[in-house]
Amino acid sequence: MQHAVIMAGGSGTRLWPLSRASRPKQLLDVVTTPDGGAHSLLAEAFERLEKVLPAERIWVCTAARYADAVRAALPRLRADRLVLEPMARDTANAVGLSAALVADVDPDADLAVVSADHVIRPVQRFADALRTAYAALAERPRALVTLGITPTSPATGFGYVQRGAATATAGVAEAASFREKPDRATAEQYLASGEYLWNSGMFVWRAGTVLDALAEHLPETADGLRRIVAAPAGPARDAVLAEVFPTLPKISVDYAVLEPAATEPGRVLVVDLDVDWLDVGSWPALAHTLAVDGDGNAVRGLTVLLDASGNVVLSDDPEHLVALVGVRDSIVVHTADVTMVCPVTDAERVKALLAEVEQRYGLRYS
Repeated sequence: MQHAVIMAGGSGTRLWPLSRASRPKQLLDVVTTPDGGAHSLLAEAFERLEKVLPAERIWVCTAARYADAVRAALPRLRADRLVLEPMARDTANAVGLSAALVADVDPDADLAVVSADHVIRPVQRFADALRTAYAALAERPRALVTLGITPTSPATGFGYVQRGAATATAGVAEAASFREKPDRATAEQYLASGEYLWNSGMFVWRAGTVLDALAEHLPETADGLRRIVAAPAGPARDAVLAEVFPTLPKISVDYAVLEPAATEPGRVLVVDLDVDWLDVGSWPALAHTLAVDGDGNAVRGLTVLLDASGNVVLSDDPEHLVALVGVRDSIVVHTADVTMVCPVTDAERVKALLAEVEQRYGLRYS
C-alpha cells in the first residue's frame, strides 16, 4: 500500500526568536488560511497528503520532545503513526527509522517522504505529482523517485537535479545528475538549459528499498534499525530505540542513499512538480506567508508602520504594539522575552546570532 511520512524534526534556527527549541517553526501558526485564520506548516503538510492518502497511512517523524505538540496539532494522526527520535541523528537515520516502522506493519509499503516546512500551491498539482511518483514506482519497484520543482529563477539556495531520459510514465524522467547549490552564473545556465529542476528534498520509494540501501551503504544504521524493530511495539521497543538510536552514525539521506544510487543508471527518477513552492527556512521566505500592505511590509500582530517599506514585522504578543517610522527593508520580531532586529539582507545571519546568544546566555533564549 501507499504510505507517506512527514519529516518534522527540525528546530528552525534561522527563524529565531519566533522558532525555539520548545516550539519549532513547523508547529507555529504562520500559514494564512483562506478564511483569514492561520495554521501550522505541519498541519498544512498533513492536509496536503490527505488529498492522496487516508489519514491512517500518514506518518510523522519528529523529535521525542515535540510529541505532545504534534498530537495537539494533528488530531487526525493515529497514535501509532508517530515516529519519535530520541535525539537528532540527521536524515538518513530519521528516514531509515520511519521506513523500518512502516515496513514492520506493511512489508511491501511504498513510502513518500515529505517535509513539514513547505508551502505548496496549488495543492492539486502536488497531489497529481505524488500519484505520478507512486505510478513510476509501480513501473520500476527498485527506483528512488524524487520530486523536482520547476524553477522560476536562477536560485543559488537550492540543490538541483538534472533530467535525463524520459520513462514510460508521463512526467517522469531518469535523473542524470544531482548538483549542489550553485553560484549565480551556474544557476543561470541551469535555468536557461531547461534540463534542471530544484531538488525539493521529497522522495517516493519502497520502504524495503531504503532499508536495503542502508544495509549496503550504512550497515551500522541498518543493524541498529533491525534491533529496534525486532523488539515488540510499546515500552520494550521504546527502550531499545532510546539505547540504539543515539549511537547511529550521523549522515544525511542524500549522502547515504541517493548519491550511491545515482551511480546506477536509471535507478533514480525525477517527477516534474510545477507549483509555487516555498521552503520556509528564513524570515524573507516566511514573509511570503504573511499579509502584505501597500508598501510591501509583511506583517502579523499588533503593528503600526509610518513611512516604512519592505519590512518583515511580527509580534506574537497580542498586547504588545510594534511601531516603526522611517524604517526600510528590515526584520523586526517581538516575542515575550526577545526582540530581534536586522536588515533583510542579513537574514541568513540569524542562525549565527542565535549561536552568539547561546554563548553569552546559555540555552535560556533558545
